[in-house]
Amino acid sequence: MSILKWALFFLVISVVAGIFGFTGVSAASADLARILFYVFVAIVVVLLIRGFTVFRI
Repeated sequence: MSILKWALFFLVISVVAGIFGFTGVSAASADLARILFYVFVAIVVVLLIRGFTVFRI
C-alpha cells in the first residue's frame, strides 16, 4: 500500500504545481505518479496470480 500512497502523493503535487503554473514540476510529478501506480497494479496482479496458483492447497 505504500507505493499507492506515494503515487497519490505525487498526484497531489502534480495538481498543486499545475494550479500554480509550474508545468515542468507538474509533468514530472504526474509521470512519477503514473509509473508508481503501474508498478502497484503489476504487483497486485502478480500476487493475485500467485495466490490462485502457487499457494493452492
